[in-house]
Amino acid sequence: MRRKWLWLLKNTLNRATTRAARSGRGPFSLVRHVGRKSGKTYETPIIVARVPEGFIAELTYGEDVNWYRNIVAAGSCELLVDGQWHQVSAIEPYPTEAGREAFGYPAKLVLKVLQRREFRLLRTA
Repeated sequence: MRRKWLWLLKNTLNRATTRAARSGRGPFSLVRHVGRKSGKTYETPIIVARVPEGFIAELTYGEDVNWYRNIVAAGSCELLVDGQWHQVSAIEPYPTEAGREAFGYPAKLVLKVLQRREFRLLRTA
């Protein structure tokens, strides 16, 4: 069931949110990563919050999604935020409460209600 859901997102919603991220409008950003096995370059839409050290990502679908596994394996990626590319040099766990706070109101309230606990710091140079 989970696999079917992720396939549906990839082939419908992700296409629309990728276009929105490329345009620099809306809350979406793009993470550009290299496949662990294929070596191909992929772009995946995500929502991030800016912090002084870089950006915070909330792992909505957990650590088993390909984009996250790929950036951890590579140790880096590129992130398109508001029409500007940023080089991510490290990926680190981030405290739950601080992660929620980074997204500001009302998103932090939604993250709390949904009991989101997995946040990562995408550290930029």
